[in-house]
Amino acid sequence: MSGSPRSATTRLPRRLTQLYVGLALYGVSSAVLVRGGLGLEPWGVLHQGLSERTGLTIGVVSIVVGAVVLLLWIPMRQRPGLGTVSNVVVVGIAMDGTLALVPQVPSLGGRVALMLGGIVLNGVATGLYIAARFGPGPRDGLMTGLHQVTGGSLRLVRTAIEVAVVGTGFLLGGTIGVGTVVYALAIGPLAQYFLRLFAVPEHRAPRPAAAPQEPRAILPG
Repeated sequence: MSGSPRSATTRLPRRLTQLYVGLALYGVSSAVLVRGGLGLEPWGVLHQGLSERTGLTIGVVSIVVGAVVLLLWIPMRQRPGLGTVSNVVVVGIAMDGTLALVPQVPSLGGRVALMLGGIVLNGVATGLYIAARFGPGPRDGLMTGLHQVTGGSLRLVRTAIEVAVVGTGFLLGGTIGVGTVVYALAIGPLAQYFLRLFAVPEHRAPRPAAAPQEPRAILPG
């Protein structure tokens, strides 16, 4: 039976695998966009700008920013999950590891390939770790928390956050370019597709059997 406790237990390894593979690939995709040099995703622009100003690696900056954002959950009464805490650490480590292995690509064709590959990989990673259902990332939780506190629509709150993040990151020296625009247009459809592709069936208790009904008399005519 699909809703049995045994089937729920057997899905746990898959969910954990999806979570950590997805988070690692998210960090890889962000690093690939950095190497592409044609524009980063909104939070990547901020991370790169802070990295330029502080001298810290972009992965370490990502971890620090994620921890600070997570602290902002407290007054909004958001509850982190395993995926939330793991997001803070794993993505940053994967970013720095990838940047250490992937060299700069001088040709424009190679940089375009990195940009497009990074965006698609980001969509795959997003679908993997969100579909694992271990809690939202710290930045997504900030969005939903502000939505609840302010009463504004999710779209408006997300747009306001990302405009502020991109603007601040750009002023600090982060890279904005065609990749930033392509990411903004493509990531929604990509994430939706891969969320459906990697969806893990939820555990649902079996429905109680319907009570037997009394036979009805068949009236003539």
